[in-house]
Amino acid sequence: MLKAAILLLLLATLVSLFSGLFFLVRDGGRGNRVLHALYLRVCLAAVTLGLIAWGLHSGELVSHVTW
Repeated sequence: MLKAAILLLLLATLVSLFSGLFFLVRDGGRGNRVLHALYLRVCLAAVTLGLIAWGLHSGELVSHVTW
């Protein structure tokens, strides 16, 4: 469940990234839509990092790195 939520948040982050690029090209940087897409992308990334940290802390996500 947690892995699916992280994957969906990463996909939403990518959609926000490309929508910001689309708004930048279409509006020429004159509108507020680029700023809103950037704000949404930063918030989604912060929530994703929080879920990853919580998953590692709770033991639901496990790192199998040997070093």
